[in-house]
Amino acid sequence: MELLELLPKQGLRTHDDGLVIANSFSGIPAGRMTSIEYGVIIFCTAGSARFEYDGQEIQLNPNDLFLFFARSVLDKFMCSPDFDCREVWFSRGQMWDMNMLGKNSLSDLVSLKQHPRVTLSEEETARLKTYLELLCNNIQGEATPDNQAIIHSLFCTFLLEILAIMRRPFNEFEVGYHAGNKLHGKLLADKFVELVEQSDGRVRSVEEFAQMLNVTPKYLSKLLMKTMQRKPTTVIYLFTLKSIENRLRFTDLTMQQIAEELGFSSASSFGKFVKDHTGKTPLELRKQYQEAL
Repeated sequence: MELLELLPKQGLRTHDDGLVIANSFSGIPAGRMTSIEYGVIIFCTAGSARFEYDGQEIQLNPNDLFLFFARSVLDKFMCSPDFDCREVWFSRGQMWDMNMLGKNSLSDLVSLKQHPRVTLSEEETARLKTYLELLCNNIQGEATPDNQAIIHSLFCTFLLEILAIMRRPFNEFEVGYHAGNKLHGKLLADKFVELVEQSDGRVRSVEEFAQMLNVTPKYLSKLLMKTMQRKPTTVIYLFTLKSIENRLRFTDLTMQQIAEELGFSSASSFGKFVKDHTGKTPLELRKQYQEAL
């Protein structure tokens, strides 16, 4: 039941350790793992690997790109003897900073977390390889303020390229937001998703999130339907259920303890929430997770 923290081992680091690039696979320990502070971009260069990612099975082959989000859970990792990959580890803060360029929305991360793998074309592979070479060259250079600024800008652009590639399967959500008020709305949607993720299931009120963003609940609901095609409660419950799953699957906390940790008024109200949204009681879900081990 133990959940291990996944951390970068070997690689090129920026001056402040916020970015790590590993040019070959260094292996990972057996068991269930999560990364609290880092996201990971993985390029499969040889062989194959298979694992579970937040409960869904992922298969990686050469030229596949996989985006591992912080706080997600990796389990049952297996790979061929010739498996190799390049890894780019980045802090959660750098993911949010990416939004400064205003080209992609962090609100899209809800969809990306459900579709984290894509196969790259030859042109895309070559372009991303160029970014990696530029990043590595600058990371190995002198750690001056100017050089750090170059690294940060390169990485932001590199990540935007990756997000654009990964969003291809659901381009129906792509809209040209260029007017100032629409861009403002998109940034608010980004901030909403960030706040929901940070709450870790402890805040479930649309009104409370609207207050944090200094907007009305009605405005927030209309904004999210326009930018994400989702109600705010849909996003809130998605992250809340993931937080509940992690506690049921990877801890021995009682239902009462989980209810208290997540701010439910009682164990019975916690059980009702789980039953209403999954069709099963918390105990039934925990038994299901244990039987799948």
